Amino acid sequence: MGRIFFPKQWRLSKVIWALLILEFPFTVANLALFGIASPNLYRTILWQEGGEHGFNSDPSTILYAYANYQPVKIPVVWSSFNTQFNLVIGVLSMFIYLTKFTMFILHVFYPIVSLFTHFLLVALWAVSVHVQTAPDTIDPKRINNGAPWYITKNCDISSTKLIKGYCMQAKSAFAVSVVMLILFSIHAIVGMWSLFPTKEQRMEHAARQAEKKAEKEKMSPISESMSPEQQWQHMWELQQLPRTPGTASGMKSPMTPRTRAFNSLGGDLPLREHEYQSFPR
Repeated sequence: MGRIFFPKQWRLSKVIWALLILEFPFTVANLALFGIASPNLYRTILWQEGGEHGFNSDPSTILYAYANYQPVKIPVVWSSFNTQFNLVIGVLSMFIYLTKFTMFILHVFYPIVSLFTHFLLVALWAVSVHVQTAPDTIDPKRINNGAPWYITKNCDISSTKLIKGYCMQAKSAFAVSVVMLILFSIHAIVGMWSLFPTKEQRMEHAARQAEKKAEKEKMSPISESMSPEQQWQHMWELQQLPRTPGTASGMKSPMTPRTRAFNSLGGDLPLREHEYQSFPR
């Protein structure tokens, strides 16, 4: 039974290119919208506006509760966690985008890497969408179990133009968050589908494995038939073989037949035993 392998090639590389190109403007827009909203540009204002219209609780509900020694937790949709969490994952998404875009150009952003990366992003943005649509139930007279009013209603009901602008900005931030969640979900689906090898990829993988096995058998045909003790004994015997003269034995140059003949004639040459004499002029 063959081993399971994960292909490194994308099935729909053009779709990945389209997703990367489309993801960039939404990542920038998300980062800008939540960066402007941080730390609390309009969150409390929209909370107050919704309370005046009876769409949700009023910020004064928290003060009255504390005054009566009945602490009430701020609804997460109106809490600072809403803005800060979205800002943090916006920065993280931009960092991941720059990294994966570079890796994809260098052909090292494999489907298995994409799958884990986008599963993480899908989980983070799912939490983001949930936080932005969390219910507000701290006021029994004005319970809102659905999304806040600036998402479900038209911003024209705002009492001032300034609040209307804040409403449209918050609505845009939510829309961008939903788009980010959809894009990362498509990324994860394409990555998962690319992990299932095609018939051609399985045949190519089998051919590579057969080639590697044949090369391994060719390189060590004896070692594979030996036990570990026999392999160790074989390596020890190879180390005990005499080494080539002139290499590791300390000689400066190897002994060749020509060198042997020259050295054997060295003792019969008269010029080696007498000094040079000058010839008469």
